[in-house]
Amino acid sequence: MFYDSYDFWWWPFVFILIAGAVPTAIWRWAGVFLVGNMDETSEWLVFIRCVATGLVAAVIAQFVFNPTGTLAELPLWLRLGAAFGGFGIFLATGRHVFVGVLMAEVLLLSGMWLFM
Repeated sequence: MFYDSYDFWWWPFVFILIAGAVPTAIWRWAGVFLVGNMDETSEWLVFIRCVATGLVAAVIAQFVFNPTGTLAELPLWLRLGAAFGGFGIFLATGRHVFVGVLMAEVLLLSGMWLFM
């Protein structure tokens, strides 16, 4: 099964769903089964949370400081402003991730629309 195996309009979406969901779902289910009975404050789970948080922070930093595609055309101050603005809203709304991410996107798209 390859990306260009079929010539249907919907095939790329199915391929992306399969290629994106299956690898992560396997590890999520393995995590559920392997650590289901462990204490949340155990050193292993604290370490795993730290590594996961570090990886997310690294991806966000790469999007801000070393972007590709259309995001690379936006000025650094706009990317930084959207990231800090989203983080501020995240903290101001009681740590609601969805609201913080949505606000960062709104700030980025608004800045892109105004200044580009």
